[in-house]
Amino acid sequence: MSSQGPSIRRSRAAIGALLASALVLLSTILSSATEPPNALVPTTVEVPLSLRTTPFDEDRVLMVPPGFKISVVARILLARFIMPLSAGDILVATPSDGTISLVQIQADGTGTVSSLIEDLHNPHGMALHRSDNKLYLYVGESNQVSRFLIAPGAASAGEKAVIVPNLPDSSSPELHGPYGHELKNLVIGPDNKLYVDIASSTNADPIDTTSNPVRSAIYQYDLDGGNGKIFARGIRNAEGLAFVPGTDELWAAVNETDDILYPFRNSWQDSGSNDYGKIITSYIDDHPPDEFIHVKDGANYGWPFANPNPDTPNGLDNMPFAPNYKTNPDWSKYPESMFTRVDKGIQAHSAVLGIAFLQESKVPEPFHNGAVLALHGSWDRSRKTGYKIIFFPWQNGRPARQIDLVTGWLDDQSQFLLASRARLRERGLDSFICVRWNTLFD
Repeated sequence: MSSQGPSIRRSRAAIGALLASALVLLSTILSSATEPPNALVPTTVEVPLSLRTTPFDEDRVLMVPPGFKISVVARILLARFIMPLSAGDILVATPSDGTISLVQIQADGTGTVSSLIEDLHNPHGMALHRSDNKLYLYVGESNQVSRFLIAPGAASAGEKAVIVPNLPDSSSPELHGPYGHELKNLVIGPDNKLYVDIASSTNADPIDTTSNPVRSAIYQYDLDGGNGKIFARGIRNAEGLAFVPGTDELWAAVNETDDILYPFRNSWQDSGSNDYGKIITSYIDDHPPDEFIHVKDGANYGWPFANPNPDTPNGLDNMPFAPNYKTNPDWSKYPESMFTRVDKGIQAHSAVLGIAFLQESKVPEPFHNGAVLALHGSWDRSRKTGYKIIFFPWQNGRPARQIDLVTGWLDDQSQFLLASRARLRERGLDSFICVRWNTLFD
């Protein structure tokens, strides 16, 4: 680990076999708008000379709100999740090489990258907590949650203390190797409790609901790892946890099920036949929506026995459920009434990866009061979707209509993809949003 750097205060490109990542800053140049814009504008991505190698050896253009710019600050191979720090620097988790890196933003806009913590087991989620004038970094490894003391006045980490051991991952004997969602997301709440998502190991197998620990739930712990309990269940894979600033409301961005069978005893889109239990591409394309949910203590959000259903007058708001054909046909095992409705749906298969509330940032209106989510991008839809950053204005304590914030990684008409399953994680800090961008340019 490195001992270099300033004090920390709180808070693909694929050319042949080349795989690279870019940390990108979305910032405001000038914005006097009071309402989100109706249209985005093309903006050339700003890239420092030292970083203008493939794919940035030629200009790249993304669509952003008027008055915003977007710039590259660092390139980190296989980076996945990021956490901005109040001093303006950035922590970056790279599960594949077991590191947490520190990116220090320089005066010229570039980031100097150094290793803060090494030899971790698939690090992913991160959270900072200050106690008795000591700053601790909590890291979600795939098999445990670890805590590090961050030395005052230095970007170095002390010895690792494992506070939540024996979490399930691909090394767990009972899983015999495969675990599709083994990375752990976490957040520390205003109640000084630690919340950890233990995601499903399967697409939609009830075995994850009876395992120990349950592999489709958000757990709550004391900050020392004690008194663990299930906070909410029926959550397939929460790839983002955050509290609304100034409240005790925990929200989660959830990746939902793939390849569901048609669950109703009627015809889909007037096909003229009984489509019950059939594989229908046009149905799979839009079902079930990914989720943005207010996570409530004791709630069950349905997975894998019920799927949010957007085909009602509610649309993507406060969706009722459809029974899962395989695990709960015709509501034969569990009634719809036992499940808590999903607050907001997102286009199915967008694969949400990351959530940030901007209320305590310096991001200006009209984006100051709301939530930003990154859409990783689809792999199992007949037409690609996702590959962008979206914004939900916050109205009356709830997310309002979805608005695109950054697009251009995917050309929807041609389906030409500029970003291969763009893994993005953003969080408002000062006057910018940090984005982890897996770029793919020909």
